[in-house]
Amino acid sequence: MCGISGWTLAQAGKFGTPDLETMQKSVAHRGPDDSGIFEAAECGIALAHNRLSIIDLSNHGHQPMVNAANGDVLIFNGEIYNFRDLRKQLEKRNYRFHSESDTEVLLYAFAEWGIDCVQKIKGMFAFAIWSPQNDALYLARDSMGIKPLLCWNMEDGAGIVFASEIKAFLGLPGFRRTINRKSLAQFLEFGFSCEENTVFAGVQKLTPGTWQKISRGRIVENQTYFTPATPSLISDIEVPALVEHIYQTLDTVVAEQLVADVPVGILLSGGLDSSLIAALACRHKPVETFTMGFGQSEIDERPFARTVSRFIGSDHHELEITPEEITHDLESNVAHFDDLFADWGMISTRLLYQKCRDQGIKVVIVGEGADELFGGYGVFRNALPGALKGPKAWRLFQLYRQYAGRRYGSQYRVFSRLMRGYLNESNNDYFHAIRMFESRHQLPNNYVMKVDRASMAVSVEARVPYLDSRVAEIAYTVPRELLINETGEKLLLRKVASQYNLLPDEIIQRQKFGAPLASSWMNESPKFRAYAREIILGKQSWVDELGLRTAMTAYFDKGKTGYAFPHSISIFRNLAWRLLLLNLWSRTYLERSNAH
Repeated sequence: MCGISGWTLAQAGKFGTPDLETMQKSVAHRGPDDSGIFEAAECGIALAHNRLSIIDLSNHGHQPMVNAANGDVLIFNGEIYNFRDLRKQLEKRNYRFHSESDTEVLLYAFAEWGIDCVQKIKGMFAFAIWSPQNDALYLARDSMGIKPLLCWNMEDGAGIVFASEIKAFLGLPGFRRTINRKSLAQFLEFGFSCEENTVFAGVQKLTPGTWQKISRGRIVENQTYFTPATPSLISDIEVPALVEHIYQTLDTVVAEQLVADVPVGILLSGGLDSSLIAALACRHKPVETFTMGFGQSEIDERPFARTVSRFIGSDHHELEITPEEITHDLESNVAHFDDLFADWGMISTRLLYQKCRDQGIKVVIVGEGADELFGGYGVFRNALPGALKGPKAWRLFQLYRQYAGRRYGSQYRVFSRLMRGYLNESNNDYFHAIRMFESRHQLPNNYVMKVDRASMAVSVEARVPYLDSRVAEIAYTVPRELLINETGEKLLLRKVASQYNLLPDEIIQRQKFGAPLASSWMNESPKFRAYAREIILGKQSWVDELGLRTAMTAYFDKGKTGYAFPHSISIFRNLAWRLLLLNLWSRTYLERSNAH
């Protein structure tokens, strides 16, 4: 896991070595163990790398890594979990390795198969490869968007600057901190920007499952290499074989993700998703599990995690997080958000990752992705027969209100366009459409970004087995009937856990539990509420520009929880949390002279 940054320019001379070093330093937290730069100024190419050493801790894993045979130069963020199998294939083709790192495997995989190597590698990644023979820079991002890759498209075709985080662009000459109003509206409404745009105009995310070929600062090829399948017909599926296939695949993926040359821990909530991963891991090696509890809140999953730990035999640790820890130095925590997203877990899990790191853990395995792929959220129940009524437009509006309309209310056209596309490709399968919105928009732009930013802020690598492409490829083919019914969800994962005796029955049957803790603290913690009120209703706040002072005053001073439908804001505490983040984020990312 690392931080990468660099550029490809139409003409040399726009930036220099000091600019590259500034970018590199801005993401140093992502890789404090080693760093390096590469420049081909005459070609307008610069690459910088910050290394968090996980596999092969020696200097042989140093990046940028150069292929002496053809001059290719690689910088890479992530992990290639099947690197040992690929290495064997490449050794049979007479490649000679000088390290034990997955980076060298990726470098030679590109030499052998070109950019099509992305079809062969299994893992989480964002990488850049400079190929002097092709006079081109290649950028690629993993199929599920686990690892970020941001691109600033400079004006007048001057070039493209890329990095793992937006903050790498802030110190560059010519970069304008101009807010993208469309992305801001989506953040207030959905809690994240649901498309490729970021909160800064001119900066975009490389779409998950895509690669670009860039020559002299201009994109000459942009290809999608991963497209999720539509669900199979229930009549075409042999359920026992499918259950075994999922078990075997998850078991293989978890075993691969336990491989590291540093200590590995597992975040265990006591819910089905993380418990299943922990149970599989314990069948391969002794593991340490970590659970967080929340002070001054009725939400506490620690008893469930203890039950799981006793059953699987893990070395278990419990950690408590309080509202005071959340508010302490909250502004510096928000500075790590980078792009705007509203998942409050960014702050709490950053604290948890830090506490894991303090105990010597450098890699954590987490359960993100299961809900989105295997139908774990309540919104999937809208796909049950008869749940949505009326014409398509009304059905989509009912869905939209569950995602956003209850919170703010201005992005229906965006939502409708995306969902209609997914419905059209799947013969009006609403389960597929919801799964696509969750896994291709919410997941990479919100939940997975939380995992990346929170872990990398404290130099910890987070791995997500459910988002391995091999697991995702299976999940996308599974139809609604095998995943949800009137009484439960994630039925297939529960069947795996039960059939292979992985978890206690009470955990297998436990329904999903989730709550927006930080926004609940707006109501439950007087100290946190007072802190939020001071910022949100302050003179330099966004509330006046956004026309929200009246609503937020009613919430904080009169205890009003929201407006009844059809008014656009019906959950004030959710909006208050997003406004708090926006105001704190602005202090770091917006120049005072260019506020708002």
